[in-house]
Amino acid sequence: MSKLLFTISFSLLSISAFSQWNLVWSDEFDSAALDMSKWSHETGGNGWGNNESQFYTTNGTNLQVSNDELKIIALQETIGNNPYTSAKIVTKGKYQIQYGKIEARIKIPMGQGIWPAFWMLGSNIDQVSWPFCGEIDIVEHINSELMTHGTAHWDVNGYAYYGNSVANSDPTQFHIYSIEWDDAEIKWFFNGNQYHTMNIDNGINGTNEFQEPFYLILNLAVGGNWPGYPDATTTFPQVLVVDYVRVYKDQSDLGLDAKELKSLSIYPNPGADELRIEGAKINDLVSFKTMDGKTCLSQKISHQNSFNVSPLDSGAYFVELKNEKGAISRAKFVKK
Repeated sequence: MSKLLFTISFSLLSISAFSQWNLVWSDEFDSAALDMSKWSHETGGNGWGNNESQFYTTNGTNLQVSNDELKIIALQETIGNNPYTSAKIVTKGKYQIQYGKIEARIKIPMGQGIWPAFWMLGSNIDQVSWPFCGEIDIVEHINSELMTHGTAHWDVNGYAYYGNSVANSDPTQFHIYSIEWDDAEIKWFFNGNQYHTMNIDNGINGTNEFQEPFYLILNLAVGGNWPGYPDATTTFPQVLVVDYVRVYKDQSDLGLDAKELKSLSIYPNPGADELRIEGAKINDLVSFKTMDGKTCLSQKISHQNSFNVSPLDSGAYFVELKNEKGAISRAKFVKK
């Protein structure tokens, strides 16, 4: 399972050179329910601007977390004037990102009128409305196409969009969909292979929207202007399966320069209460920082090579060791 690979990857990174990307936020969907500190439900059946047919609910029949996976389930059942139900979750007001790598590992359902998406909206949507807030569709799929789509939407003296599609021989299997986004461009990837780029440098072509923070969205729509509507060939339930959602920052954005740092060897990694630090000396300063660079624990080593990490919450951290001469070494550490 991907969760095991996730843990192992951190152990390897602690003894190897930094990659460009450093994890700053994720949901591995490894709890018994949706983590409401990260997500909120959006509900209703007003067509969502696209004449969609579903009513989004908070029902356990429409959204489930089990076996380290999120499942969004579309059902053929009526609420009001809506002949289908489904779910939509957002990080609005709880998490936003400006620039970085955003990815998810997803199984996509297929059928006439079925429209799943992993996407983003500008966090200022309530102030400026759509499309002035900007929209980044990391992946969308409609009907039974053997392709997936990545698109940006914005306003430039009128609505504008720019997108591309990539061949996908079996969307119903797990694939990784991602973007890499900075102040100059947005790049779309399918299983790590780039297939689309959009230039946003200096707000070219009115793209200033994409120089602002965005929040994340997962949903499964039924019907709408783009895919059309279910017909006799469409079966229910339809299920969107998400293994994980992860957000990374470029190490340069976090003030990290691997070329100027010595490698730091720490073990056990992952660890629970006590961390051993290879080469550390008494009075060396050890700091633990969250993945967005905030220091959460810092003290001098009081006895050889050992540091108490029991106060740390479970999660991923940077460990920095600074000796009396000011030299700094850094590694990554996962607290169990």
